[in-house]
Amino acid sequence: MKKLGLLLTFFLTIVLNAQEAYYNDVDLTADGLALRSELATKTINEHTTTLSYTPGVWEALKVTDVNPENSAEVLLIYGYSDTTTGNTARRRGINQNGGGSTDWNREHTYAKSLGNPNLGTSGPGADAHHLRPSDVGYNSQRGNKKFADGSGNSGDVSGGWYPGDEWKGDVARMMMYMYIRYGDQCKPNNVGIGSTSGTPDDMIDLFLEWNVEDPVSDFERQRNTYHENTSNTYAQGNRNPFIDNAYLATRIWGGDAAIDTWGIYTSSDTEAPTVPTDLALSNITTTTIDATWTASTDNEAVTKYEIYVDGTLNDETPNTSFTITGLTPNTTYAISVLAKDIANNKSDQTTPVNGTTLSDSTPPTVPTAVTVSNETGTSFKTSWAASTDDSGVASYDVFIDGTLNGNTTNTEFVVTGLTISTTYAVTVLAKDAANNQSALSTPVNGTTTDGTSNVSELFFSEYVEGGGFNKAIEIANLTASSIDLSTYSVKRQSNGTWETALNLSGSIAVNDVFVIINSSTTDQHLMDEADLQINNSTPMTFNGDDRVGLFKNGTLIDIIGDLDGTSQFAKDVTLRRKSSVSEPNTTYTISEWDEFPKDTVDGIGIHTSALSIEDQIFSSFKMFPNPTNGNKVYFSVTEDATIKIYNTLGKLVSTQDVTLNNNSIDVSNLGTGVYLLKIKSEKQFVTTKLIKK
Repeated sequence: MKKLGLLLTFFLTIVLNAQEAYYNDVDLTADGLALRSELATKTINEHTTTLSYTPGVWEALKVTDVNPENSAEVLLIYGYSDTTTGNTARRRGINQNGGGSTDWNREHTYAKSLGNPNLGTSGPGADAHHLRPSDVGYNSQRGNKKFADGSGNSGDVSGGWYPGDEWKGDVARMMMYMYIRYGDQCKPNNVGIGSTSGTPDDMIDLFLEWNVEDPVSDFERQRNTYHENTSNTYAQGNRNPFIDNAYLATRIWGGDAAIDTWGIYTSSDTEAPTVPTDLALSNITTTTIDATWTASTDNEAVTKYEIYVDGTLNDETPNTSFTITGLTPNTTYAISVLAKDIANNKSDQTTPVNGTTLSDSTPPTVPTAVTVSNETGTSFKTSWAASTDDSGVASYDVFIDGTLNGNTTNTEFVVTGLTISTTYAVTVLAKDAANNQSALSTPVNGTTTDGTSNVSELFFSEYVEGGGFNKAIEIANLTASSIDLSTYSVKRQSNGTWETALNLSGSIAVNDVFVIINSSTTDQHLMDEADLQINNSTPMTFNGDDRVGLFKNGTLIDIIGDLDGTSQFAKDVTLRRKSSVSEPNTTYTISEWDEFPKDTVDGIGIHTSALSIEDQIFSSFKMFPNPTNGNKVYFSVTEDATIKIYNTLGKLVSTQDVTLNNNSIDVSNLGTGVYLLKIKSEKQFVTTKLIKK
């Protein structure tokens, strides 16, 4: 059943025959970047066969691009018929492939060199959804020119390459496919000349226009039909969604409406749902309010409800209830709801209902089980059991010998700048959002070492084996010195054999981490935190039953996975080294690792035992006022930081810096709404929500 929710059961039975069954696990009611994410996940997961560039792609093209009018020929992209000149660059004998002047060869419509990194001839460089037969001369003439607008037949134009009236829609939909399949490696604005100002990401208006002007052809559809059927020898298993329904691009990126093949978005439906009724608020706490309402009705079906707080969109849900979180104690909020259908017809908002969060005068419980570990000559880590609070614990203050040393939202903290061979008394208190403070915990002593017994070696601190190419390895340095990586390497062991080593370079600073990712990932956080990207090759192609080893001067010093094992010990999971572990281990010990669900990546970039003094920028982080109706927002930080502001579609709208001397950012150009702020210094970051009234 589609992920459309119970409200759409009736609707689903009506439109199922009009939709591609292939998409039966995709939320087709989503829009914007949420729909892009749904389609990307589907496209990546169904790509079960990776073709070889030779012979795989050659053989696939001989089937997918066969001329419908003559099965002994293939059609050539960019080619056209010209009776005046006798041009024959539109079709060629099916087996006449090669590099000769009268042959056809493989055109990377997304030019290899325009990818970041270069697409090569494997992975994205061998993806048959964007490789097309082409006349050798046309292929050479196009080279790596960016696509540009034009008219008529293909050729050079405005410093770019116009694919021709007959082929521009094909090109647009292939570029859309490459973007959702390979993410930032295949950005549209790197391969085409156009503007991104009207889209929520890096899609350009040029491809949206071509998608509308040159509708999907049956010739394109035959490519999808072949590749979905994995019983075909050279089928990849996945489809290009924008060939199946060109309107999906409109729903994600906007622009003029393309043809809605399925008829579920642009039917004659202009009727809005009825306004939700009986809106009621209940279970009000200091920071949350539960809202419930009676379902709306619609001539087709209601797909989502939007929830507004003080007139600003807060979130949406397919259900008739929602818990609003992150509220401030003892504050009155006006809550309203509207309904919308899949054609995006919206009802009016309900009459606002006021709800006041409870006052909070109760402090959190006192932190317990305070311990000290990871002692070095100048630092140690202190940990404790989480406190509880009726509004939720906001942070903890850590005191050394009765003096405030730092603040953290975690239940552990690395104290630095200490003196060797010295004993310190550690106490902790908890605070809530209303700044109610618990009493101090019972003092616990921690003693630094004489400086000679620090951690001596690097080790793996995190492992991500997620969906598609979301794969990452993190290496931590808890030693007392910066470590030169030139003597280190990482290897994958497959079927009992250690494969070619990935030799490392550069260095890792004290209390820092080094992150290696598969460059074909679509996860932005992994890309943001990566120190090294590997283009879908060993060792960054592990799949849950491959061991990964860290080597120093060719000798194994740390391992993830049981040597020579065959079990899928870590498929579709994230493994994070426990904070109590500070040394490598050549025997894979499960008790040293915490396991998290597939695609959990929020810990990548900072190991819990590797917080350095620079990372304490956020120890006293504050942002005010929030919500705001003014032109400036102020920050309390202890180090310089960069503030990135994203809109609700996930598009970066502003980047500004804050310092000790300039601690505000300008928000005068932001419209009313909810924004996501990412505040970052070095490799540590905090994300928070900003509401502009």
